[in-house]
Amino acid sequence: MSGVKPKKALGQHFLTDLGVAGRIASTLDDYPDTPVLEIGPGMGVLTRFLMEKHPYPLLSVAEIDSESVAWLKEHLPSPQPRIVEGDFLQMDMAELFPGDEPFCVIGNYPYNISSQIFFRVLDYRERIVCCSGMLQREVAERLAAPPGTKARGILSVLLQAWYDVEYLFTVSENVFNPPPKVKSGVVRLTRNGVRDLGCDEALFRTVVKTGFGQRRKTLRNSLRSLLPPGASADALPYASLRPEQLSVEQFKEITRAVSSLRANASKL
Repeated sequence: MSGVKPKKALGQHFLTDLGVAGRIASTLDDYPDTPVLEIGPGMGVLTRFLMEKHPYPLLSVAEIDSESVAWLKEHLPSPQPRIVEGDFLQMDMAELFPGDEPFCVIGNYPYNISSQIFFRVLDYRERIVCCSGMLQREVAERLAAPPGTKARGILSVLLQAWYDVEYLFTVSENVFNPPPKVKSGVVRLTRNGVRDLGCDEALFRTVVKTGFGQRRKTLRNSLRSLLPPGASADALPYASLRPEQLSVEQFKEITRAVSSLRANASKL
């Protein structure tokens, strides 16, 4: 087996630049003794750098492509990381990392499922202390987008509620096989100190998703459907703004206001 053929259906673009791989691996340097899960190692360019920094048994890799799994088992030096064949989106992290110990996630993420990966990270936010890696630049910029920018979206707010998100650097399309049609960006998410949003978490997610579902409208119009009959959307804070203008804290305020209007309506 001389190599692995990138598969379009899996969104595979194998990184070939060792310098870039080393820079990505270094994003976890602050966590030398923390277990690491690499998603989609492909032919192990990033994996080899991670093995130097996080030797067995700290490093595990998850790969959905059976051809890549076979290549890694044949070519990675010993002691090899734990190699798990399967879809990260379907894996039970409690089985991979038993107990309640924290772990990190890293990868050259497939473009076609990168957003789903970060929603999955949110599900395990109490254990994933750092998540870094490379994805399509447009999506990477969206994750880190501050209030008042057009790139800001649902994932921007939901991730920034629980993580400090940094856009680190841009990567040319020419360092991949095959080259993607767009540039890539490297981001790092570091768990912040928030353990409780101070509002109904499920409702917070609904408010954010509903607001951005009609992002061209003001929140007065887009959030009207979340209010009880007879309640005025003008009672909401920041009703005249659009969702991309709001910070996480402001979305929390709106969530509390929606919750209060619902509670008052239920008493009538």
